[in-house]
Amino acid sequence: MCTRILWNTGEEQPVITARNMDWTEWTGDKLHIFPKGIERTGLTDENPLKWTSKYGSVSNVSWECAVFDGLNEAGLAGNLLFLAEATFGERDPSVPGLSQSLWLQYFLDTCATVAEAVEAMKGIQVRTITAMHKGMAAKGPLHMSLSDASGDSAIIEVIDGVPQIHQGREYTTMTNSPVFEKQLVLLQQYEGLGGRLPIPGTMEAEDRFARAAFYLTKVPSKPETYQEAVANVLSVIRNAATPFGANDPTRPNISATIWRTIADSTNKRYYFEFTNMPNVIWVDLKDFDLSEGAPTMMFNLKGNFDASGDVSGLFKESEPVNFMKAEGVVEWVEPK
Repeated sequence: MCTRILWNTGEEQPVITARNMDWTEWTGDKLHIFPKGIERTGLTDENPLKWTSKYGSVSNVSWECAVFDGLNEAGLAGNLLFLAEATFGERDPSVPGLSQSLWLQYFLDTCATVAEAVEAMKGIQVRTITAMHKGMAAKGPLHMSLSDASGDSAIIEVIDGVPQIHQGREYTTMTNSPVFEKQLVLLQQYEGLGGRLPIPGTMEAEDRFARAAFYLTKVPSKPETYQEAVANVLSVIRNAATPFGANDPTRPNISATIWRTIADSTNKRYYFEFTNMPNVIWVDLKDFDLSEGAPTMMFNLKGNFDASGDVSGLFKESEPVNFMKAEGVVEWVEPK
């Protein structure tokens, strides 16, 4: 499931990250505004990580208990994607523990740059949550991408309990299996990317990786307007989408694209759309009170079908999110 691209090569243009979320079922996503000053815990039974948020953020909360996507006021953007090969190892209680439900939010709360997040990753141990998929348990098959206002990027994969981190502006594309290192090798066989094979068009993760990487090289470096810059990135990420009706019930990484985001790390603007709706909405973080003590705010596009464009004024105060404990099981059912 999922594709992520980073456009960081525009001349005097914003740094923009876009991602597709591919899954076989709706995940109850709502946008939350979290102010700074929130005290949090990593939600592990032993030695949970503890922190207080330094930065406000807009976060996409799935299943009402986990953050899969977001952007903070410093311009750090992050995305969680499916990776079947991810294995998080045995628990070492001597290392502060962090539930996957808060993995991305921890970085959005405490880090301004990719480099800071990569360093912070060295001092924590991420523990899985389990999502039930078609009656089968998917135990934490996730990897993470990060990007910041400078255009820096990182891909973080945990294999056999050891973080594998690829950091650098050149890491602009990410999908699913195989692991990122192998994806980079496969990429070199295609025309325009080092090889001679034509760009593939299937829904397989390695083909979406190649297609997104190739079309990303075609984005003009000097769009005439800001709107054109955003539209150019949208044209690439939509090209990597999977259509409705293409779900493989036994392979979650072959699933329809159900929502899409764009994070502008330069202007701190965050776009969101459900793919079964024609509406694209956005928020500017500067329009919210992110100071310590400010309330958590929430917007649900599914409950506002006519909303379009800037929806900052439609957010309402909400209760704190009840994040999933490590080793917990998500059995979410969308309310009717």
